[in-house]
Amino acid sequence: MIPVSSHVIVSASREEVFDFLGDLANRAAFADHFMKDMRLTRPRSSGRGAAVRFRIDLPFAGTWAETALTQSDRPRRLVEEGRFGRQGRSRTWTVWELTSEGPGSTRVDVTAATEPGTRVDAMRERFGSRRWYRSQLAAALRRLRRVFEDDRDRPLARVGVAGYESLKAPRFGA
Repeated sequence: MIPVSSHVIVSASREEVFDFLGDLANRAAFADHFMKDMRLTRPRSSGRGAAVRFRIDLPFAGTWAETALTQSDRPRRLVEEGRFGRQGRSRTWTVWELTSEGPGSTRVDVTAATEPGTRVDAMRERFGSRRWYRSQLAAALRRLRRVFEDDRDRPLARVGVAGYESLKAPRFGA
């Protein structure tokens, strides 16, 4: 798929926004309108190797996806790589770039691309999912801006590990 891009300017420091985006457990706070049933694959939700599994709520063709943080250049850039679709045969990349737009504001650019696994997947992307994904990405960025700029009366939604009970888990390091 030709890369899909969107951007937004957030009234927060670049480090704050980077730390929020770098913690995959925070995705539910701004992307749960098209990423459903999110679950972390490991107890650690931030840093290289952190991964999340979710269902992409495509119209008429929902599919499961998994993405992991592969590069983290604080506070400039995050790169996620993953797989989606039937048996994980299609690949996906998402790049988050943060630039300072003056004191207390940050421009967040996100670019997402996929590599279809079969011709059927390629046709499905060509006829509709690209436009749908662009609109969902833009809506997620608007919601991200609201996370930083609006007052909230309750805590933000966070993703947990499926079946993970922290009180029964072994304690190995931080």
